[in-house]
Amino acid sequence: MNPSLHITGDTAADALLSDDPLALLIGMLLDQQVPMETAFAGPAKLRDRLGRLDPAEIASYDADKMVDVFRISPSIHRFPGSMAGRVQALCEAVVSDWGGEASAVWTKGNPDGAEVFSRLNALPGFGEQKAKIFLALLGKQYGFEGAGWREAAGDYGTAGSWRSVADIVDAESLTKVREFKRAAKAAAKK
Repeated sequence: MNPSLHITGDTAADALLSDDPLALLIGMLLDQQVPMETAFAGPAKLRDRLGRLDPAEIASYDADKMVDVFRISPSIHRFPGSMAGRVQALCEAVVSDWGGEASAVWTKGNPDGAEVFSRLNALPGFGEQKAKIFLALLGKQYGFEGAGWREAAGDYGTAGSWRSVADIVDAESLTKVREFKRAAKAAAKK
């Protein structure tokens, strides 16, 4: 499957997410404490600044210089220091654990949904919720068909839900996801 993601509102950034599994992983990693569009546009900014997205190069890049790359205006993330380090740690795991191939996280050995969830959950910067959301994104939009992926993704795998980036396919669905998140935050405050 050749996915066509529409997350950022920027054609070039969305094309990179659609074509480059490492970009998609980095975008998911960056998706915290910034708008989704900003997070998922981050990989395109990083690629433009480094010349390409290569996990080995990113992992071995001088840490202080990587922070500087993240700080260039417009910054890649509102927390450039910590997020630059997390992206480098993620890339190091892609190199050491997955042979430098980001998509191997969900393709190597033809894994089922529970296995992919476990693999994602073990990645630096990912946790249970982020792993479930990413698994749902893989299943709903990226062509992953491993058995049991919806169950492993929990509520994020529910068809027709508007819970996360996994459900964004256009401006209307982005609005629905934002409304869901707003309602969830309001309910949590009660």
